[in-house]
Amino acid sequence: MSDVQSNSQPPASRRTRAHDDHDDREIESLEEFDQVVASGSLAGHRVQSVDLTDRTFALLGADTTESVFLGCVMEPDAAAKIRASGALVFPPVPGLPFDPYRGGLYDPDELFAGLADGGFDATPDAHTYRWYQDTKSDGDIFASMLRSIHDDAVSDSLDEHLTGARVVGVMGGHALERGTDAYAGAARLGRRLTRDGLTVATGGGPGAMEAANLGAYAAPFEDEMLDAALELLAKTPHFTPSVTDWAHAAFEIRRSWPGGGTSAGIPTWFYGHEPPNAFASHIAKYFVNAVREDGLLARSNAGVVFLPGAAGTVQEIFDNATPNYYGSRGEPTPMVLVDRAHWTEKLPAWPLLQALAAKRPMAARIALVDSVDEAPEALARLRAQAPS
Repeated sequence: MSDVQSNSQPPASRRTRAHDDHDDREIESLEEFDQVVASGSLAGHRVQSVDLTDRTFALLGADTTESVFLGCVMEPDAAAKIRASGALVFPPVPGLPFDPYRGGLYDPDELFAGLADGGFDATPDAHTYRWYQDTKSDGDIFASMLRSIHDDAVSDSLDEHLTGARVVGVMGGHALERGTDAYAGAARLGRRLTRDGLTVATGGGPGAMEAANLGAYAAPFEDEMLDAALELLAKTPHFTPSVTDWAHAAFEIRRSWPGGGTSAGIPTWFYGHEPPNAFASHIAKYFVNAVREDGLLARSNAGVVFLPGAAGTVQEIFDNATPNYYGSRGEPTPMVLVDRAHWTEKLPAWPLLQALAAKRPMAARIALVDSVDEAPEALARLRAQAPS
């Protein structure tokens, strides 16, 4: 696989869902394109990042009225015909290390392609971060438009992937090292939540986020698998000084125990010095951190567990508390803070959260527990308890 993944559609095995709803106008694979053409018309459809080079005959004969083609490779004759018939054609953008029109989420193999031969600096993830660093403050409206299109496409794919899922967010610090008791506790939490039928979603980075995604990955295996994985990962405790070594250790776990459980990681190139972790099966990576943060919390419809963290985790607590306080997303969702001493003494967010919740429906949906092993029961209790 090339180090630079430009305008490529993820394989069907990595797609987020099948498009079998007759009202769905999005086409995100060649198979879907062929199915729609066979049914009679492409009119009004949106075709995302599909290589249509070998479908010229179909395009010349199809009704493409009011259709939109986003980043689709096609022959010039086909492009001219469908434009003349009223379609909008947004051509691929050459030279980009990412596909702004992508029709699916990322996975670890895509973001870390090239790791084995060239190290992390050779991966699409690192290339994209460098592009972002070069363009984020140059004032180029075209670059900012590409970032916005990309992030909106990712959000669309994430919504499709999570349709019908009961999602629990797990928040915590990126600095948490492998080999610590706290890291093992976060991994046990992710495993337990996944075995309970919930979908774990994290910020997709290292530390507590990686641990929770690791636990979700370990969920289908015997308990001994997680113990062995934790022992192996402890040999490379942090992503500094070498992201390459840190990532290699994770991929070694995936190779040793293939076919792990699924979970979501939602990282950002805004914090590009923090690599995405390789244990989230579905990765929604964004350029705009505010979109990523709010989107992660908004999609955590079954609640959020807040592990000990610093400023970022404090921000996430109150980003989540605000819509619960005002009811702007409907009924308040559960919030479980883990580690009484941390959240009442070191960073006393709990007293403020209690004060905000007083006499409001969210009061029945917040809890403080001493240890991470208590969090699943607390979360289940809060979900079952009706808001006052």
